[in-house]
Order: sequence, then structure tokens, then C-alpha cells
Amino acid sequence: MEFFPLLLVIFASIFQGSFGLGMKFMAPLKWEAWWLVHSIFAMILIPTAWAYFVTPDLFNVVTGASSDVILTAMAFGALWGIGGIMFGKSVPYIGISLTYGIVMGVCSAAGGLIPLFFANEAEFEKMAPGLPFILGGVAIMLIGVGITAYAGVQKDKLQAGTEIETTGDKVNLKTGLIIAILSGLLSAFLAVGFAEGKAIGELAKNAGAIPRNTSLAIWVVVLWGGFAINAFYAIFLLFKNNTWSSFKTPNAGKAYAWSIGAALLWFGALGIYGQGATLMGKIGDVIAWPIMLGLSLIVGNIWSYMNKEWEGAKKPFNIMLLGVLIIIIAVIVMGYS
Repeated sequence: MEFFPLLLVIFASIFQGSFGLGMKFMAPLKWEAWWLVHSIFAMILIPTAWAYFVTPDLFNVVTGASSDVILTAMAFGALWGIGGIMFGKSVPYIGISLTYGIVMGVCSAAGGLIPLFFANEAEFEKMAPGLPFILGGVAIMLIGVGITAYAGVQKDKLQAGTEIETTGDKVNLKTGLIIAILSGLLSAFLAVGFAEGKAIGELAKNAGAIPRNTSLAIWVVVLWGGFAINAFYAIFLLFKNNTWSSFKTPNAGKAYAWSIGAALLWFGALGIYGQGATLMGKIGDVIAWPIMLGLSLIVGNIWSYMNKEWEGAKKPFNIMLLGVLIIIIAVIVMGYS
């Protein structure tokens, strides 16, 4: 594997680890209003516009795929959307740091291993020499993510002076852990949907798109499913909470700007990741996803450090650095595969 595809995935992780900054600037909009705007741009407008400019005859490429491929890709996108909603449901039970760590760990491992199990015999034989490094890299990545999550939990305890914020009993803690694990598993299906939509990429290539840009046509279809779930949930909350008036909130321009900016960063990550994974070949379906998520966790913690979120938590910060080092080792191992 040449270094350029891996470089694209590393670059994608910077975007992935940065888009969450926009969520710090939702006010004065309600979450559901901010999220609906974000979803429209991140999952429909930006992916379609980018794909349109790099894929000749995009409409015929997308509609020319078999209905089975389109529905499968959309279904996996929808499962990812459900996983994202479950992430939010888990946080009140076990706290943001533990939820994030569990979801990232499960999502990175599942997003890499599931496409491996879907590979046919010829594809599997091609990857066989690198299989020990793939599995070893995923295992090391899980350890690194786990240590980083532990550091986050310890930081929260130290800064709050209390135990992990939960609703107060073991049953709820157990429930939160189950929801977080399911969230991580379902969230990984975004990568699976991309892998299963490769037939759309082939049609884009036949239409004249260069190899790395064929991935953009795949995302257009996968994210239809993701958008359907996210938009439905946001609209449901707008009706339930009667917060439609939030769109007219005065002085909300900054919140709208961050909503769109976060959308650019979020799909920028997926778009570039898809290009790198495509250039890697079949092994890209297996290693690119955990590499991107692992490195994005490092980027997110860099932003947290710059925002002084680790102040007064020297020991947890040192633990987090250990997790970062292990994640970097995992990336090297998987890249070597």
C-alpha cells in the first residue's frame, strides 16, 4: 500500500476529531433545530454537491445501481443513524467520557472487523498475509481507546469531586453500558454500508470518475438512510417539545454558522476517508475505519486540552497520553498490514 491513501485517512481524522467543536455553540437554538439544519447539510447537500462535481452523470450512476445495493447501503446508513441517537440516550446514565470511550472502541473494532467477515474467499486470501497485523492492530486500538476513556472518566471524577454522573443506581448504570455498546455496534454500520455500496462506486468509475472519487457516489446513497433517521428524530422532538419557534430565535446566526461548519467538517472527514479507503483496496474497508476513529480521538483530546478541559487533572492527563501512544502504535501496526 502506498503512503498517500493512509495520509488521506490521517487527514480525515483531523476533520472527524474537530467537527464536535460546533456542538459547543448550539445556543440559542434548541438541539433539535440545530441538528436538523446540521443533518440537511452534512448528509444531503454537501455530499450530493461534492459527488455531483466529481462524478459524471451522478443521477444515472446512483439510479443505475441495483435496488438491492441501494437498499442495503441505505439500511446500513439508517442503522448508523439509530446508533447515533442511542449515544445520546446513554450519556445520562454513565456520563459523556465513558459513553464516548465505549462507543468509539466498539465502533472502531466492529467497523473494521465486520467488512473482514463479509469478504469473499479471493479477497480474504489477498489480505491473509496482513491478517495478524490487522487483528493485532484492532486489539491494540481497543486497549488505547479504553485507556483514553478511563482517563476521561477519572478527569470527570476529579474535576467534579464525585463519582460518574448517573441516574443513581446500578440498574441504570447497567442499562447505560448496554445502550452504549449497542450504539457503538450500530454506529459501525456506516463503514459497513460504504463497503457494501462498492457496486455504486464501480458505476461511477465506468462513468468517468477517477478511482478515489468513486467513493463520493457511495456516500450519497448510504447517507440517505442516515438522514432519514436523524431528520425523523429531530422533527419528532420539534413536535414533542413544541420548539419550531427556535428557528426564529434572535441572534442565532452564530449557531447556524457552526451547524453548517460542523457539517462541512463531518462530511469532509467521511469524504476524505472514503477516498483513502478506496485507494487501499479491500483492505481499506478493514483498516481505514479504526485508524480514522482512533486518530480522531487523539485530535478531540487535543482540542479539549486547548480548551483547558484537562486543567487540574494531571494524573488523568498522563493516563490519556499513554492511551494516545498506544493508539499511535495501533495505527502503525494496521498501516503496516
